[in-house]
Amino acid sequence: MIDLDDDASGLGSMDAATFEQLVIDELDRLPDDMVDGLDNVVFVVEDRPEDGSLDLLGLYDGWSLTERDRYGSSGELPDRIILYREPHLAACESLEELRDEVHTTLVHEIAHFYGIDDTRLHELGWA
Repeated sequence: MIDLDDDASGLGSMDAATFEQLVIDELDRLPDDMVDGLDNVVFVVEDRPEDGSLDLLGLYDGWSLTERDRYGSSGELPDRIILYREPHLAACESLEELRDEVHTTLVHEIAHFYGIDDTRLHELGWA
């Protein structure tokens, strides 16, 4: 469990290990039926997207289940769900807000694994 004061002063200096633990904590809070179907998927924390921006909070890198039916799957490397630490820290002002944003990002990227697109995620309030 993360032990930080719930204010903005601690977030900007949150190191990678602490952020990774927060991601693990939020993964543990997700419903079992959401994560049990994640086959050959790894969760990764990176500081920033390749372009260095602070605009992207997460990314699903792989073939969704609906695409696997159509295109097949190589079965070699796992798909990745990437959460970007620095954009999350820049977007949030409190630990509670950071937890909520990490939770939303996880649900959003896991939904992409299941083949749910951004339009539908917006309709459901997860984008």
